[in-house]
Amino acid sequence: MTSSVLLFPGQGSQSVGMGKDLYDNHTESHRLFAEADEVLGFPLSQIMFEGTDEDLKQTKVTQPAVFLNSIIRYKLQQKDITPLAVAGHSLGEFTALVAADVLSLEDGISLVSQRSLAMQEACDNTEGTMAAILGLDDEVVEGICADAAGVVVAANYNCPGQLVISGEVKAIEQCAESAKEQGARRAIVLPVNGAFHSPLMESAKVTLQKAIEKTSFNNPLAPIYQNVNGQAVTDVAQIKSNLIQQLTSPVRWTQTMKNMLADGHKGYMEFGSKVLSGFMRRVDRTIDIQNV
Repeated sequence: MTSSVLLFPGQGSQSVGMGKDLYDNHTESHRLFAEADEVLGFPLSQIMFEGTDEDLKQTKVTQPAVFLNSIIRYKLQQKDITPLAVAGHSLGEFTALVAADVLSLEDGISLVSQRSLAMQEACDNTEGTMAAILGLDDEVVEGICADAAGVVVAANYNCPGQLVISGEVKAIEQCAESAKEQGARRAIVLPVNGAFHSPLMESAKVTLQKAIEKTSFNNPLAPIYQNVNGQAVTDVAQIKSNLIQQLTSPVRWTQTMKNMLADGHKGYMEFGSKVLSGFMRRVDRTIDIQNV
C-alpha cells in the first residue's frame, strides 16, 4: 500500500488519443467511460480516443476529458493507494474531490460539465484572454496588473517565475508589453478565448453555485488543498464555498505546493500528466513524484 499526496491536472493537459490506453488495457475502465458518456449525453470517450485537436479544444469537451482521464487512472489503482491529501489545479480540484470521496463520479462529471458550459457561455459574452508571464517575481506582475487600464488580474500562480494573468484583451496585451519592458523572459498571450479565474467569469460562478447547492457532498477521506487559499480543508461547507469562489479567484498553486511541503508531505503522485510534477520541481527538485 502506497501512502501519497494525490495531484490532478487541469485544462491544458489534454492530448489526442487520451485515455485510449486505459480502454484497451483495462476492461474495468469500460464501465467508467460508459457512465461518463451517459451523464454527459454525448460520446466523450469516442472524442477522447478518435477526436482531433480542434475537437478536444472545445471547453465542453476539454474539461470532462481531462477529468475522466485522471480519475480513471486513479480508480484503477485506488485499492493500492492511501491518500494523505489531495489537490487539483483549477478543473483538477473536482477530480481531487472525487478521489477523496467528497463527490461521486457521476456528480463529479455532472458538475464539471455544467462548469465547462457556464464558462464557455461567459467566454462568448465577454472579450477576454490570458497571458503567461515568465521570469518575473509575482509581486512585479501583480503591480503591472494593478497599473493597467481595464480588467486584468493574476489568475494562475503556477510556480516561482510563472504567473498567468487574465482579463480584457486590451488590458492583457498592455500588461504583456509592460512585463517585457520590466525584464520578463517571456510574456505570451495565450490562444484562449476567455478570461478564466477573473471577474469576467462572474456569470459562470452564479451558474456553478446553483449546481453545487443541489449536489451531495461527503466528508473527505483526506484533506484537500484548495486553489482559493492554498490551505488544507476538511469542512464540507468551506469546500463548497471555496469551489464556487475558485471561478473568479486566482489558482494559488505555488502557495499550495509550499504549504504541502511545509506540512511535511514528501511523496506525491500525479494522475494524467506531468505538468504539476514540473511545477513541484521548480519549488523543490528533491521531492519524490510519481506520474501515472
